[in-house]
Amino acid sequence: MAVAEIAFAASRGLFEQVARDLTSSDAAALTHSGLEDLLAARMREVTQQLFQDHLDLRAVRERRAGQVVDAAGVERTRIERGRTRILATVFGKVAATRIAYRATGSADLHLADAALNMPAGMHSHGLARLAATESARGSFAEAVDRVNALTGAGIGHRQVQELAVAAAADIDAFYQALVPEPCTDATLLVLSTDGKGVVIRPEALREATAKAAAAKSGNKMATRLAPGEKSGRKRMATLGTVYDAEPAVRGVDDILADSADPVKERRPGPKARSKWLCGSVNDTAEQVIAAVFDQAEARDPGHRRTWVVLVDGARHQLDLIRAEAARRNVTVHIVIDIIHVLEYLWGAAHCLHPAGDRTAEAWVAGHARTILAGGSEQAAASISAAADAVGLRPGSRKGIDDAVGYLKNKAAYLRYDTALTEGFPIATGIIEGACRHLIKDRLDITGARWGLSGAEAVLKLRALRSNGDFDTYWAWHETQEFTRNHQARYRDTLIPAA
Repeated sequence: MAVAEIAFAASRGLFEQVARDLTSSDAAALTHSGLEDLLAARMREVTQQLFQDHLDLRAVRERRAGQVVDAAGVERTRIERGRTRILATVFGKVAATRIAYRATGSADLHLADAALNMPAGMHSHGLARLAATESARGSFAEAVDRVNALTGAGIGHRQVQELAVAAAADIDAFYQALVPEPCTDATLLVLSTDGKGVVIRPEALREATAKAAAAKSGNKMATRLAPGEKSGRKRMATLGTVYDAEPAVRGVDDILADSADPVKERRPGPKARSKWLCGSVNDTAEQVIAAVFDQAEARDPGHRRTWVVLVDGARHQLDLIRAEAARRNVTVHIVIDIIHVLEYLWGAAHCLHPAGDRTAEAWVAGHARTILAGGSEQAAASISAAADAVGLRPGSRKGIDDAVGYLKNKAAYLRYDTALTEGFPIATGIIEGACRHLIKDRLDITGARWGLSGAEAVLKLRALRSNGDFDTYWAWHETQEFTRNHQARYRDTLIPAA
């Protein structure tokens, strides 16, 4: 009998046993769902045994290599056969037996591990991929349940989290190596950043946040926060996006319909394509913004395209963006999100109109049209005059003062007339949506308190999936694993990458 036939006798026997069991009276009494459950469990055993039989066949066929030299130049002159390691796969645990190449005072080498691209730890790349996918999709507890339901691996919470962290390790390097799609010089290059707090365990808070929380701790109530008291539990995560868009010229009426002609057909705005998202709770806002500019510069190294930066108007964010643009000697057109401006207008409207007053909507729309036409300072003067005309007291006009101050201070970034004429986008919907999708829907789930490494991994994995790059990344990640765990240990490349 051939070696291969002998090697697979155990798995063949298991399969035949399953087939016999399906002819029994007990199987005949099962519903279709009962058959599904039976076959899911039994065929996993068959597949596990097939995996084991294949590894055993490799062990029988393995022959001693002529010369094995490690990266330090130390030759392995002795071997030990029958060295075994355990591998936890998506089908169950198996044992790989192989030749160990040895030298006094040096770690053993296993060429068979390199040929299989074995992981550094016990869990297979398949299990790691599944853990990463499920961890990015829902809570770690849900990921544990899902992985165990699909594989029967019996994996624990900490193991799933560690696998997710390791799975995200190469994401930054992956995007640095990725070649962007080519664009014409007329295509807009749009950048946007935003931040959102993530509830972090105390030991992972930034130093300033931790000190502020500690300073307030002496006056804390035992069971709840006092009115107006901040919990001091959050660490700011910064998100960034870069995308390409063809210019789309519009006018004021395309953004806010004229009440005299509300049915006029509106021209659509620029359509985003080749979207790239990144995020980090570990890196500072300055570092994330630098990464955003890195991505933009990779798409336009000669600075030939028009760079548009969409922001919400936060002063620190603006300072960092201007500094990064100056450092790279690139001209950027900074545009503040129109939605944030509308929020300020509504704050002012609530100071002048009672709750439920329908005229407030027309009041906001009128000032918004003025701002869209390039008249932010004109709108500020008009709003201030309206407050003076009705004699609002200082304590009743905060919304007015906030709106007027915002329109005056940010006037340089509110030139929507120019932005619309040039075909720029004027809303940060993509980065706002990213904040909801990447952070609020996963990192901000009720009761979650994150360690820094877990939060960082989940954020990067969710961004990777949102970019549609997970499959491409995973193949690249496995190649990096081969380089780290195997190829880097040898003086010469003896085994091709898996």
